[in-house]
Amino acid sequence: MNIDNQIQCKAGKHHHFEALLTEISARFVNLPVEQIDGTIEDAQREICECLGVDLSALWQWTDTKPRILTLTHLFSPPPPLGPERPDGINAEEAFPWVCSKALKGETLVISTESMPSEAAQDQASRRGFNVKSSVVIPISAGGGPVIGVLSFDDLQTDRKWLQETVDRLNLIAQVFTNALSRKRSDIELREQLEEITNLKQQLEKDNINLRKEIELQHVHEDIVGRSQAMQHILGQVEQVAQTDATVLIEGETGTGKELLARTVHRLSDRKNRPMVTVNCASLPPTLVESELFGREKGAYTGALTRMTGRFETADGATIFLDEIGELPLDVQAKLLRVLEQGTFERLGSTQSMQVDVRVIAATNQELSRLAETGGFRKDLYYRLNVFPIHIPPLRERPEDIPPLVWHFVRQFEHKMGRRIDHIPRSDMHELMGYAWPGNARELKNLIERAMIVCNSRTLKVHPPIGNNVELLQAQTLEETERRHLLSVLERTGWRLSGPRGAAGILGLKRTTLQSKMKKLGIVRPKNA
Repeated sequence: MNIDNQIQCKAGKHHHFEALLTEISARFVNLPVEQIDGTIEDAQREICECLGVDLSALWQWTDTKPRILTLTHLFSPPPPLGPERPDGINAEEAFPWVCSKALKGETLVISTESMPSEAAQDQASRRGFNVKSSVVIPISAGGGPVIGVLSFDDLQTDRKWLQETVDRLNLIAQVFTNALSRKRSDIELREQLEEITNLKQQLEKDNINLRKEIELQHVHEDIVGRSQAMQHILGQVEQVAQTDATVLIEGETGTGKELLARTVHRLSDRKNRPMVTVNCASLPPTLVESELFGREKGAYTGALTRMTGRFETADGATIFLDEIGELPLDVQAKLLRVLEQGTFERLGSTQSMQVDVRVIAATNQELSRLAETGGFRKDLYYRLNVFPIHIPPLRERPEDIPPLVWHFVRQFEHKMGRRIDHIPRSDMHELMGYAWPGNARELKNLIERAMIVCNSRTLKVHPPIGNNVELLQAQTLEETERRHLLSVLERTGWRLSGPRGAAGILGLKRTTLQSKMKKLGIVRPKNA
């Protein structure tokens, strides 16, 4: 081949290479991010085929030390002609000389066998990959830090790289770098959007939980009590409310059994229907059955009209049977059938009726003892006792007295148009030391009387004199000790140590007092 033909051949190859680079650059304009990796590897293959180069590798490394090179894009002949694809290389150990040069932004044209003595480690690593000669181009976006290298390698010969070719490879390396930078930005943006979405979802979840908490607090706003016993009872209420289980509420007169029953209903799925309330003790024995289950016209003398019973009215809702222990035995049998089968007949009728009623019963008696003595049907007792809730009397939870007092004060303030700012500590101490046979109802009546005669913003209130001694004598030693400790703790503002602390007043060590508080279940209120 003469010189003119050689020049024309080189010119043709150069023109073909220039056209290829222009066409490759155009591919990356508006290229979807998910297609960038595949397009880079296609371009590596086409450039290698055009230049007659064996291999092209694009490595990216971590931003922090040690710098681990990861091979992300590769065109190579398959083994054994080409090297095995490595999982990751510590760049500063395998190629310390190349790494230091690349980090400075230097493009390297390397002949493995002609490397300087300070590049001995790099030379050994390159021999391990059977690389004879290379162009190594550092890649960085917009003058930022170097994120890796793009290499074009010859595995067969010690190739002579023209400066013009190296310059063009630098340009294509920048095209790759810009595309990878856009991909990184897109990934970071997606991660940020995902993080924002997760935070939004977490915030929505937190808001839902907060709304539920606020709703529960609103539902419980009439049930005032900071004692451990009342917190446990409210926990039981929230557990059973969402079910249709029968609930039996036991407690002395005035402890708030109906209020608790209304809370169960209000938290249930039946809350959109009114709760039907029946006081079994207030109904004449001859009329109990017709009141509960209804009657047909002429069922008995004086039954001039047909009447709908309370169970029929409560269909799809809740019925609250207060003072259930007062039900006559014959009516108890009919109630048992309703609980077990959901059916009953109106008085004077033979046609069965089906209802869906949730039953909440309450009593101030010991139904288990009544059942043992024959005053209450055992089978009905066991059917009612599915989920028992016992409300302790006020004398067993004196720490609930101060919040109850202020709760009643605020109620009567609104009704009477008055304002109370202060209650003497000595008066509150007396209230906490009283046994309250009538429980919260008695306390409420006492606060109302005190509010009626009060002429200032300081409410003076004293417990009644009389039956307190007998009730206090009936308490156990543990109950007496617990009441006394609570009284002293309230008086000292729950200060345990110091000259005016509860431990000093009681003549105890602080650790001994804390041990007694734990044993007696005394917990400092959150707002104390």
